[in-house]
Amino acid sequence: MSATPFAGHVLSSTVCELGEGPSYEVETDTLWWFDILGRTLHELHLVSREQQAHPLPVMASVVARIDDEKQLLATESGLFIRNRMDGTLSLYCELEPGRRSNRSNDGRIHPSGSLWIGTMGKGAEDGAGAIYHVAQGQVTKLFGDISIPNSICFSADGRNGHFVDTRVNRLMRVALDPATGLPTGPASVLIDTGNRPGGMDGSVCDTNGNIWNARWGEGQLDCYSADGVHLSAHALPAKRTTCPAFFGPDLDTLAITSAWEGLSAAERKEDQQAGQLFSLAVEARGIAEAAFRL
Repeated sequence: MSATPFAGHVLSSTVCELGEGPSYEVETDTLWWFDILGRTLHELHLVSREQQAHPLPVMASVVARIDDEKQLLATESGLFIRNRMDGTLSLYCELEPGRRSNRSNDGRIHPSGSLWIGTMGKGAEDGAGAIYHVAQGQVTKLFGDISIPNSICFSADGRNGHFVDTRVNRLMRVALDPATGLPTGPASVLIDTGNRPGGMDGSVCDTNGNIWNARWGEGQLDCYSADGVHLSAHALPAKRTTCPAFFGPDLDTLAITSAWEGLSAAERKEDQQAGQLFSLAVEARGIAEAAFRL
């Protein structure tokens, strides 16, 4: 399927080595995202267009609202509570105690308020990672032997979850208890893109159950139906696109992060917008992101 030419714009020209984890906070009309390797949390207030960069002492990849004073951060050293006022971090819980060779990667809050968070080796070693469920301080391992966990997203009713190991490129679907976000059965393959160039990176669901996936290495955003049918493809200005998130008053626009990680000097010269944050209006409505329940 040929991709529709890019018809969006640059939301932030700040360049991230590994832009990831975009999250829209309805309560404050703010977009958050990370430069994982640059150890920075970025903040863009959409009305004022004021942008701030918050240096971090650790690599982090997921941010979630808790309340007006606190946020949850998933990092290479576990989950932390971030104080919005002064940026201080306090440990909430560890994911993989003593395993410093891993870091957090893709994750998302389930409508129940629980967190799904993936880990991976810092060198993307085969099978070094896993996906965990975190609720009320309890960490439950859901899936192991994962190399690059991505595409964690949920249907609006919380009854279906999705994830992918980008090294394998098969998007999985699993039935969930909507009250807890825990699986009620085994995962099965929904979409197999192992024969396509590039890799399935981050994803987000819309209210119709469609899955919007950033295609790493192909500069593309794909839309799949809840049944796994490839509905559309949209070109993006950077090859290494990483993750989408719905934002705006009507939740009908996607913010998409990107990266320049791994590009040679010549490749970076060709891919001059690599690492920027893009915006693309689509004919879909997103799901408001849930707050994490302590």
